[in-house]
Amino acid sequence: MRHTAAEDYLKRLIAEGEHERQDFKYEVSDARKIARSLSAFANTSGGRLLVGVKDNGRIAGIDSDEEYYMVQAAAEVCCTPVPNVEMQAVTAAGKTVLIATVHEADDKPVRVIDADGRRTAYVRRADENVLASPVHIRVWEQQRRPHGETIVAGSADSRLMQQLARGGMLDINKFAREAHIPRRAAVQAMARLVRYGVAEEVYAGHKFWWRAV
Repeated sequence: MRHTAAEDYLKRLIAEGEHERQDFKYEVSDARKIARSLSAFANTSGGRLLVGVKDNGRIAGIDSDEEYYMVQAAAEVCCTPVPNVEMQAVTAAGKTVLIATVHEADDKPVRVIDADGRRTAYVRRADENVLASPVHIRVWEQQRRPHGETIVAGSADSRLMQQLARGGMLDINKFAREAHIPRRAAVQAMARLVRYGVAEEVYAGHKFWWRAV
């Protein structure tokens, strides 16, 4: 049987598996869980959510109308600001898959509003949705400022640069304790160094580390 272009496109996506820009969901049973994926994609480089596909890539199919409204609720009710999500239903072998394409946000962070009202932001690393670190939040805040921030020659900035120059990966909380400076000051300094390309993130062991570029 001849496949449609949409079916061929869907099969190519599934063949890629899950990765930083793609996630499979068997179904949407909790809008807030889906909102975490939307937040992570929007705060990173965008991506696709394939609803109706199992983790092993098998097409299970969905009720496209119900799933559509659940993803819409995840974006419009559970996220702030509302991420830009485009949805397309594709049918293959008689089963429907909802492809939700999430565009990278211009205004970061996109946060998820939890049941208790707490707002948390996520980023996408490999095939995981990971809670954004305080450094990520601070970098995004700095990027919204028209004149940016200046690396200060002294205090936390200079101590942090000296520590990074020694090589290896740095734990920001441990650095703050050992340098006897407030954690907030350490986070602000690291955000400045990341923003100006002096330091970079390393995600390893389910934790964020930092190192010199």
